[in-house]
Amino acid sequence: MLRATGLGDNELAGPIIAVVNTWSTVTPCNMHLDKLAEPVREGVRQGGATPVDFNTIVVSDGITMGGEGMRASLISREVIADSIELAVRGHSLDAAVILVGCDKTLPAAAMALARMDIPGVIFYGGTIMAGHCKFRGEEKDLSIQDVFEAVGAHAKGDYSDEELDQIERAACPGAGACGGQFTANTMAMALAFLGLAPIGAGDPPAIAEEKTAEGVRCGKLAAQLVKDGKTARQFITETSLRNAATSVVASGGSTNAVLHLAAIAAEAGVPFSIDLFDELSRTTPVISNLKPGGQYLAKDLYAAGGVRLFGQSLMEGGKIEDTPTVSGETLFAEFNKAEETPGQKVVHAVSDPFKETGGLRILYGDLAPEGGVLKTAGYADGAFEGTARVFDGEEAAFKAVNDRQIKEGDVVVIRYEGPKGGPGMREMLATTAAVAGQGLAGKVALITDGRFSGASHGFVIGHVAPEAAVGGPIGLLQDGDKIIIDAEARRIDADIDWDARRAAFKPKAPNRMGGVFDKYAKLVSSASKGAVTIQTSND
Repeated sequence: MLRATGLGDNELAGPIIAVVNTWSTVTPCNMHLDKLAEPVREGVRQGGATPVDFNTIVVSDGITMGGEGMRASLISREVIADSIELAVRGHSLDAAVILVGCDKTLPAAAMALARMDIPGVIFYGGTIMAGHCKFRGEEKDLSIQDVFEAVGAHAKGDYSDEELDQIERAACPGAGACGGQFTANTMAMALAFLGLAPIGAGDPPAIAEEKTAEGVRCGKLAAQLVKDGKTARQFITETSLRNAATSVVASGGSTNAVLHLAAIAAEAGVPFSIDLFDELSRTTPVISNLKPGGQYLAKDLYAAGGVRLFGQSLMEGGKIEDTPTVSGETLFAEFNKAEETPGQKVVHAVSDPFKETGGLRILYGDLAPEGGVLKTAGYADGAFEGTARVFDGEEAAFKAVNDRQIKEGDVVVIRYEGPKGGPGMREMLATTAAVAGQGLAGKVALITDGRFSGASHGFVIGHVAPEAAVGGPIGLLQDGDKIIIDAEARRIDADIDWDARRAAFKPKAPNRMGGVFDKYAKLVSSASKGAVTIQTSND
């Protein structure tokens, strides 16, 4: 049957390597990956191996945001990992190169490689370029973040219908993943620090000519890994996971990385606690001036010197350790190749940081016995006290924000959005961005057992566990409760009679959606464990 596909004796004599593609025309993040597959195949051939192609899915976070479809996003991470495993193991293939773009395809690729423990390389399709328009007489660069925040500004009355339309039309100019240090670019950087993605391969923007050469390099590296007998779990260690987490904290990256690195560790069987992010945030500064907490986009980081320059700064500041990578060179050897663009303003030295402390905190307390994730990048790391405004689901919360019912000092609680309760743990960018667009970022706190997008900013706490659907304390809150958040003390509490609330509590009926959604809800673990569906040694 393989001969029928055109393979001859020479092709069958060497390793056969899966080129797994998440190409789709439904999203700019992945729409160019079909073209990048050919240089990958060429690299595999140059390395003395034979490529065979498989496809898997992508669910676009940006397109599904704010609607029922967002429930499919995190679930797709598991489906992508499962489908890669089935195709590769089913055909007894020797290795894989996985082409990734939108958010969940990146961690899914790493999870699949970790689960199978085969030689593998992850190739990130790259960032989108900045959108651009002339807005109120001034030239303005745009990202998807600007669109969601413009919705809030429009609701407030600051932007007209025409101005909102102008920003929406201009924000996304073509191929590539969302342009700030949002989830895709955060995870691309983290996977490079983890050692599974070649340093520099993901840096060029999606439309850059350099991307072709990087594809060839990834294909050749996969073939070499087979020859050297180097498999994924040799790169995924407690040290490399710590390096990856450091890159997230030091770049002001997405809270979703907490979930994804925990999931990758679970698949690899490596001990990992989300408390690591809190420890690192207290000792590691933010050294990049990147959106959403800063000024610049991923394409600006590339122009400044890329991930190599960012990593070199952390290396010289003593914040990371040397580890092997799929390139065949160590992390430090790769970072020593960095070339800094004179006058660049994106990457700072550890001794002269953009922000003194890292961008994430792990909070516990009455409301989050298993933890919650606070994103502080760009905002104070102190305390917040306010009055609870409680909503069962994102739609009700977004309507309240859009109707300008949320005021300074409120704590917006969005529950029944966790892995089981959603199901699917939706992101809340529409709500957080609308809050920011009304000038309330940092003046209003948002708490959810769901997730926040990498583009979210403000005083936002996600991944609260246990979630409401399994009886977590967040399900016991009522409008008017006093909520106390103390980032320094790692606490999130409510001043209420918890015993009385539990005695009167009536659990909400599960949100049955049928099909894969109900299957996921039955299998999925807590967000504090990565929201994975595999059986682990702790199950």
